[in-house]
Amino acid sequence: MREGAHRWRARLLPLAAALVGLGLIAALVVHIGAGAVGASLAAFGWRALAAIVAIHLGLIAVMGLAWRELLPGTRGWVGIWGRLVRDSAAEVLPLSQLGGYVLGARAVALAGVAGAAAAGSTIVDVTLEFVSQLAYTGLGLAWLIYLRPHAALTGPVAAGLLVAGLAAAGFLLVQHRGFAFLDQLGRAIGRGWADRGAAGAAALHAEIAAIYRRRRRLLAGFLLHLGCWIASTVESWLALKIAGTPLAFGAVLVIESLLYAIRTAAFAVPNALGVQEGAYILLGAGFGLNPEMALALSLLKRARDISIGLPALGLWQAVESRRFLRRSRRA
Repeated sequence: MREGAHRWRARLLPLAAALVGLGLIAALVVHIGAGAVGASLAAFGWRALAAIVAIHLGLIAVMGLAWRELLPGTRGWVGIWGRLVRDSAAEVLPLSQLGGYVLGARAVALAGVAGAAAAGSTIVDVTLEFVSQLAYTGLGLAWLIYLRPHAALTGPVAAGLLVAGLAAAGFLLVQHRGFAFLDQLGRAIGRGWADRGAAGAAALHAEIAAIYRRRRRLLAGFLLHLGCWIASTVESWLALKIAGTPLAFGAVLVIESLLYAIRTAAFAVPNALGVQEGAYILLGAGFGLNPEMALALSLLKRARDISIGLPALGLWQAVESRRFLRRSRRA
């Protein structure tokens, strides 16, 4: 009974957070003015949406290739497909980012990658992406200091970057040393029901260790992710230019790098609903971006995610259904 209650609670909490986020977005639209936000969205138009969708699809492909670097011998489309499912689930479904990681790993496993390799490469790929994001945030902080030497944000961002760096170091340490504890625990528990879990932990530990021995592939994955972070700035920069409210590329880089740092900190909120909108308004104000345009830019990105995510999840569901039917026929 208690286990069932915990499961329901785990499922309801992300949904409740998503509903709160949607309520916050609605409150912001009402506060700023639905007419003003609508006019800003109209200024972006279909051209801006098509442009950022095309750019983002290209970035997903490159991030998929970064993941594929950790899976030597795997065809390139496998990493791209897994990345597409991962991001689509995280941005469209009422799941935390962790839920997206799970579905992405499953998509790669269904494409023929061994389970331990799918899980281990996901963990390392997420780590590389996080470390490259820290570098991206550091670049944004440096540019913020250059543009606004006395900005109030400088201190909190620097402190947050330090804490995130320590967290990344701890995460890396766990991946190198922490799984040894699981091996020891499995041996201490003994045979029986624990064997399967211990064997899975040992296989995962071995896979992660093997990935970290491929230094050149790790470096390639890191550089690809860092390049994607910097290139993602082009989306907002181009959209604002199309809307007739251009900002300097450096200013947009500061906004985007700090925005994604805030999104990462709020990883438990599905799709960062409400968090992204509030962050855009606060960060944009420091560079002359009015609230209605900042909110419209956030909503434009939501439309981008839905435009990419819904077809991708539909295709993924078709693959899952086909697999289920095959297994049913064999049974």
